[in-house]
Amino acid sequence: MFSAVLAGPRVTVHLIRRLFASVLEAAETVPRIATALDEVRATLRHVERLLAYVAEELPELADQLDRIRARVDGLEEHTREPAGRE
Repeated sequence: MFSAVLAGPRVTVHLIRRLFASVLEAAETVPRIATALDEVRATLRHVERLLAYVAEELPELADQLDRIRARVDGLEEHTREPAGRE
């Protein structure tokens, strides 16, 4: 009978200890989460810089591709002409 009377407070104390441990664990993870968020922000800034660089270079690359395509087309036309017509 006496153990049944003490069972309620034991369970309560056990639950409070578990709650306290969970709160401490959560509090310990906050700095790790903050560090991870800082790393994600830094990565996003780096990706943004890379995208800006690519956006600046794309017109030049497209222009170079157009010039290469024109050269290839010219070479193809030149090879299609009969040998005697030069």
